[in-house]
Amino acid sequence: MTDTKNKKKRDEGEGAPFEGASTATAEKEKTEGVLYLGIDFGTSHTSVAASNGVRETISSHVGYPKDVVSRKLLKKDVLFGDEALEKRLSLNFFRPLEILKTKNADREDFEANLKAAQDLLKEIIRLAKPRKDELVYGVIGVPAQASIHSKDAIIKTAKEALDSVMLCSEPFAVAYGLDMLDDVLVIDIGAGTTDLCRMHGTMPEESDQITIYHAGDWVDQRFAELMVEKHPQAQFTIQMLKVIKERHSSVDERVEPALIELPVSGKPTEFDVTAELREACQGMVPPIVEGLKKLVSTFDPEFQKRLKDRVLLAGGGSQIRGLHLAIEREMHKQLGGGKCVRIQEPVYGGSNGALKIAHDMPAEYWEKLK
Repeated sequence: MTDTKNKKKRDEGEGAPFEGASTATAEKEKTEGVLYLGIDFGTSHTSVAASNGVRETISSHVGYPKDVVSRKLLKKDVLFGDEALEKRLSLNFFRPLEILKTKNADREDFEANLKAAQDLLKEIIRLAKPRKDELVYGVIGVPAQASIHSKDAIIKTAKEALDSVMLCSEPFAVAYGLDMLDDVLVIDIGAGTTDLCRMHGTMPEESDQITIYHAGDWVDQRFAELMVEKHPQAQFTIQMLKVIKERHSSVDERVEPALIELPVSGKPTEFDVTAELREACQGMVPPIVEGLKKLVSTFDPEFQKRLKDRVLLAGGGSQIRGLHLAIEREMHKQLGGGKCVRIQEPVYGGSNGALKIAHDMPAEYWEKLK
């Protein structure tokens, strides 16, 4: 099927089959128009940066009404982002990327989450405002050491929404977007994973990348364990703690107290959770630096110091106050020094870089992608 047919299906409101630009010449493609997208398809949030200047982000939640009552109440067939999260008790609720990155997911759960992921990708593309006469080419960021299973799932998802697609590692996209491709260590903290990538002027290989699971979800779970231990009377859900974390998270010793209200036997009660939240956030630091140590110690000794002094902190988790300084302190303990800098746009760092990759790929390269 040609791209012209793909565009016709998009005009009719159907998902475009994943065919690539296999028949048009590069020049013809340019005259017909191509919208390039950089997509950070994350477990917690999905963001897009588009060549038409649009930038959008939504939380990676999808929900479908449970029954005729909820459908009548919601007046929608599918809800996305914070709206889905808010109405989740009335929905069959999905956080689709969580399952798609799991090797041994139940087949029925996998297929349901795959559909939710496809709908989420279509929604983020819709938010990018493609014209009906445009081809849509996308670069999607994935975890640094994503399994073949995960990549196949994401490609399968993309086939329903994009005319042509390529994948890249999320930390590589961050570095590419900042033009920092030589002797750089990237830390990309997401919800499900923290991805570490060593850049040295070439495409990173498997040995240049490490994925660990001390990330946003791990912090939420650790925070919950500490709350049960220190405040057993408090009633809460993981989602409530996630909101508290996003508002108050810090690893600084000197910080405004995190005073929050949680119900106790139905009555709102104030708690000071500063220490518990700080401990949960600090728990990420040693494993991250242990990963950095592996990447530094296996690098050319002549360039190890330069590598340690060029550490970029990215991803949603980078917004924890004081985290870059805590990583520096731990690097001094484990590596004898180092410098960590938080990127300026943690929400769009991955999608900005993915868009830059999309722009820099020759048109004939996109033609070959299937």
